[in-house]
Amino acid sequence: MKKILFGFYILVIIGIVVCISNSNIFGHKNSQAIAAGERVYNKNCLVCHGDTGKGEGIKAGTALNNQNFLNSVTDKNLYNYIKYGRVGTGMPAYGPRLSEKDLKNIVAFIRNWQTENIDFNVQKNIAGDPANGKKLYTLYCQNCHMEAGKGMLRMGTALSHRDYLEYTTDKQIWISTAYGREETRMGPSLKGLDGVRQLKKQDISDIVSYIRSLEEKK
Repeated sequence: MKKILFGFYILVIIGIVVCISNSNIFGHKNSQAIAAGERVYNKNCLVCHGDTGKGEGIKAGTALNNQNFLNSVTDKNLYNYIKYGRVGTGMPAYGPRLSEKDLKNIVAFIRNWQTENIDFNVQKNIAGDPANGKKLYTLYCQNCHMEAGKGMLRMGTALSHRDYLEYTTDKQIWISTAYGREETRMGPSLKGLDGVRQLKKQDISDIVSYIRSLEEKK
């Protein structure tokens, strides 16, 4: 009988531990960071990136609340994008304006928008032919991202900007080009997906190689 009761108590304890683990008790600190990040976001970012992060602010801003984007960037990427911005574009550097804690809290708030885990099918060797990449870029990308990746407000990201290229890997550029960003005008380009452009993996690697060749030197 004692063994049965002992076994019962063990099961009860395990059940309590599981319930606590699945509750928000241990996530309280992160919840505080998210709430604090939302306040800083609303004060500094909402005007461009919008209330829901879909880029619907009264000023032009990238759609951050996007599963393809959030699955392709790390927290460190987000931190760098916010801290260093892109000088000379609509995205200012917030490092001089915000504390380290504020920056990290914004990252926590933005990361909280991620609701999916996506496994992208990325070409292992992204090295390509920049000359062919330029031809493809001119045909498929230049209309929004402008000549030589200079970008234009309300049209397309400045892909040749040194801050963008310094804090973005070739793999991340490949994913953005191949898979696009759902619910935006940046549709997918990879053959087999629903985009108008049906490019092979190597074509996309060529485009990435061309974009990387535009990197400005500090």
